[in-house]
Amino acid sequence: MDMPYAVTTRTSASAIALILGLSVLALLFAAPAFVSRGLIQDLFFILTMLVLAQFWNLLAGYGGLVSVGQQAFVGIGAHALYGSVILGGADPVSALLLSGAAALVLAVPTAFFAFRLHGAYFAIGTWVIAEVARLIIAQWHAVGGGTGTSLPRDALREMMLVSWVQDTLGVRASAARDILAYWLALALAVATIAGIYWLLRSKRGLALAAVRDNTEAAKSVGVDAGRMKWLVFLTASFGTGIAGGLIYLQKARISPDAAFSVTDWTAYVIFIVVIGGLGTIEGPILGVLVFFALQSLLADFGTWYLMALGLAGIAVMLFAPRGLWGLISERTGLQLFPVQRRLTGGLLAQSNRKET
Repeated sequence: MDMPYAVTTRTSASAIALILGLSVLALLFAAPAFVSRGLIQDLFFILTMLVLAQFWNLLAGYGGLVSVGQQAFVGIGAHALYGSVILGGADPVSALLLSGAAALVLAVPTAFFAFRLHGAYFAIGTWVIAEVARLIIAQWHAVGGGTGTSLPRDALREMMLVSWVQDTLGVRASAARDILAYWLALALAVATIAGIYWLLRSKRGLALAAVRDNTEAAKSVGVDAGRMKWLVFLTASFGTGIAGGLIYLQKARISPDAAFSVTDWTAYVIFIVVIGGLGTIEGPILGVLVFFALQSLLADFGTWYLMALGLAGIAVMLFAPRGLWGLISERTGLQLFPVQRRLTGGLLAQSNRKET
């Protein structure tokens, strides 16, 4: 009897990775019960940078949209959170959705103009729009203008779930806020990776890959290239805005220069993706760990720290053009998040059964 054919992306390595991933996730969730507050803050930084890197990778690695203006969505998302809390009395946690919504609103005119540019002009155009957004926000005196402001103490003290964390873990209010922000970052990172993986495994993922590789060829087989670019750009902007709101919720203070910093929220993110592996989900995960390790080891060396990051990036591009994960995958064939479709069943399955 003939075995039916089936298309699958699952591999034995991905099944093992799923089990290990769930174990690591459980450990990370329980971490506040047995690790120091300093480590929780470090993990928060890693998770939020991972979210930013995954969304930039979705843009550039899968959509072919190399943006250097993602700091616009970090900044607008963070300021939207502060504005809703200071002016509207919103709870900071629930205001995170407003951060994403504000970034989405900014993304529409940004895409309208930027999509008329290509290549390096697109990258420069997104940076210019981010600078314009920074200058406009700097005139918003209700949230501190150019000098910035802090979240009201009452809003921080009465923030949703903080008292529950205090009672559950027996910690002070400041530590409880850090733990809550960390758990939110963990949830956002998991949702981001799972959502991107789901997208890449869907029919839209195939269409996105076709647009990235050759836009005209994709159009010739019926792919709506413009619609795919809009989908990816708006999705990345929404997620980046939420991440920006969460980052500055944890910091509890904001200024336009910091929130719209091209170095902190775009240059470092590009570095993470490039050294980890562009166009892979695993790449940003590996890249953010390498970035954090380099930052921890070299941050005290001033400008030498930035030079070391640059040299590391150049070395990876020369000796591992596909990034560190690309090099590992090329030599081992390992894929923790496989998206390539494989045909199983039929004559292949019958031959495998006869061999066994």
